[in-house]
Amino acid sequence: MAIIAITQHVGMRGADLARLTAEKLGYRLLTSEQLVAATSRTYHVSSEALAIVDERRPTFWMRFKTDTGRFTAFFRAVVLKEMARDQLVVIGRSVAQILPELGCGLRVRLCGPIKERTRIAAAEEKLTEALAEARVRDYDREVRARIQTLFGIDIDDPSSYNLVLNVFAVPLESSAALLASFAREVDRAATAGQWGRMCDAALVAEVRAALLSHPKLGNAPFRVQCSNGAVQVVGVGIVPPWDDMVGEVVRRVRGVKSVQVLNQDMPPDPWQAY
Repeated sequence: MAIIAITQHVGMRGADLARLTAEKLGYRLLTSEQLVAATSRTYHVSSEALAIVDERRPTFWMRFKTDTGRFTAFFRAVVLKEMARDQLVVIGRSVAQILPELGCGLRVRLCGPIKERTRIAAAEEKLTEALAEARVRDYDREVRARIQTLFGIDIDDPSSYNLVLNVFAVPLESSAALLASFAREVDRAATAGQWGRMCDAALVAEVRAALLSHPKLGNAPFRVQCSNGAVQVVGVGIVPPWDDMVGEVVRRVRGVKSVQVLNQDMPPDPWQAY
């Protein structure tokens, strides 16, 4: 019962490492492509439009479009729902930043020498050495800028991770064995209370996504909180009939045990700035 969230970078052999780790643990494996496809199906948004949350950097003007925040919330909801099911290895460009620091999993940053990464990228994408190196460097700049814009996090800051792993320092099998060992330690140490908070975090994300996807509520600022399945939604102007509408939307989310809707002036959640 643990989650391993691995960063994805060009020329890093991350997909192979994730697969080997999942096989050693008997865990499920999900890729960013699968998560984007699931988000597309669940929230009826095209995969091309969802590229903003896990593939490309938003332009200056995109940051001010409502859809950027909505799509990010949809993607987070799908990722956290899968994480709350536990026993998961997930690899993607932003999944490590989405995993809450609740003691239920590992945020893993992969790294390696540019020379080795260039060699791998050249072989995989059939590029010359010069083009492969440019591809690796451009990709790194793009991903760093996108995560900074959407999540306000510097992905190059090692303190954002539980483990930073040079995948070229030891054989890939050894790296997978190391991750599997860490996952077992997390499994032994995680408490029922921590997993309960993980489930609450996933439920909060789903409720937010449900509110954002509603045609009449999508632009309203809300603060959503949850404890053991009891959801509280707070916002300015949630008066009849809007309070009933909010309550109805929230009750449709599987796992919600009760709903409290309050008309109060509270600061919006940080996610609404994404």
